[in-house]
Amino acid sequence: MPATKLRLDKDALFETLGYEPHPGQLEVHRSTAPRRVLACGVRWGKTRAAAMEALAAALEPRDRTMGWVVAPTYDLADKVFRELVVLAAEHLRHRIISMKESERRLVLRNLGGGVSEIRGKSADNPVSLLGEGLDFVIIDEAARMKPAIWESHLTQRLLDKNGWALVISTPRGKGWFYDLFRRGQSDDPAYASWNHPSWTNPHLNRAMIDAERGRLPERVFAQEYGGQFTEGAGQVLRNVRECATGEWKEPVEGEAYYAGLDLAKVEDYTVLCILNSKREVVFVDRFHRLDWGLQVTRIRAATDRYNNARMLVDSTGAGEPIYESLEREGCNADPYPFTAKSKAALIDNLSLMVEKRQLTLPRADLWPEGIDELESFQYSVSDSGNVKSGAPSGAHDDCVIALALAALCIGPEDFGCPLLLL
Repeated sequence: MPATKLRLDKDALFETLGYEPHPGQLEVHRSTAPRRVLACGVRWGKTRAAAMEALAAALEPRDRTMGWVVAPTYDLADKVFRELVVLAAEHLRHRIISMKESERRLVLRNLGGGVSEIRGKSADNPVSLLGEGLDFVIIDEAARMKPAIWESHLTQRLLDKNGWALVISTPRGKGWFYDLFRRGQSDDPAYASWNHPSWTNPHLNRAMIDAERGRLPERVFAQEYGGQFTEGAGQVLRNVRECATGEWKEPVEGEAYYAGLDLAKVEDYTVLCILNSKREVVFVDRFHRLDWGLQVTRIRAATDRYNNARMLVDSTGAGEPIYESLEREGCNADPYPFTAKSKAALIDNLSLMVEKRQLTLPRADLWPEGIDELESFQYSVSDSGNVKSGAPSGAHDDCVIALALAALCIGPEDFGCPLLLL
């Protein structure tokens, strides 16, 4: 029988794969809208539903099928792609033509004898998203992705094959993902959208979720577990733009200065941030891939220029010998080793000072990478249920940590003197 006459029985496929979708997942699978948008709390089952949709599309009888799984970073794209690989290896080994996890590429023989290929892609390299037409695309953690990726890269890949998209995420404020969700709630037949809290997954323990409600900030719980589009819910630092009215300043003789130093870890940056006594950021140096000796020389030169600024140094792990080198060089430095408790205190202090507008930051056009890091710094809930603060996956928070160390070094205005929490 010709491939065009065959049709995939999705329910039968799911049964073969040992997958019994819960009612919310079933709504997504039954929808035929070309653009499906799924906004849900953590652990609802978005990843598994997306993997099943990708496999169903790949097994559809066609001469050739091409689909992508796209996320803000490769680590995030791997969530869906690894699920695909496991399912294929366990249940569809006889249909695997090639499976290269390192290349994030899975090639299957579909039910019509044609070839279907699924690739994992990262949105942090838009150039890799150029080129071929797609039959389908699945976008994971869409709320963390820049709108230009969807608007200028992915939608264009779907045009020539009339492809479909499944866009999934836990909400993060009200950006382009929210706009797509709202469109799915309208009478546009090309779009369908669903919004579910975590506890509508019948396989989750409701009592454990209720326990998290008492442990988390209300706005974080509403976003992460309630699946609500709450503006600024995961944002740790508020009023960043309101504080960003300053400019770089040269040192003033006799004035006291306070610095924070975050040292590079592998692909990160070393960042030195210096405040004056008015709590204005007057100098920032950001660099990476320099020999440690050169880094020490560069840091000492900057702190010397700002009247031997008192400095807090992240002395965790590899940072300890660098701190000791700085101390030997005569820098006015104190160590600040990171633990879960000390980092929380550091970020809480910075959050309070920014919230009260006690810091003056350089304008966004002068310090774009710093303002971007501060605004992106967020609360998140890990797969194990732990709440942490930090940069989104694949991004940096070195400027945030350096500023936080400098802010702790001088302390909030309420104290009227440098804060000594060492």
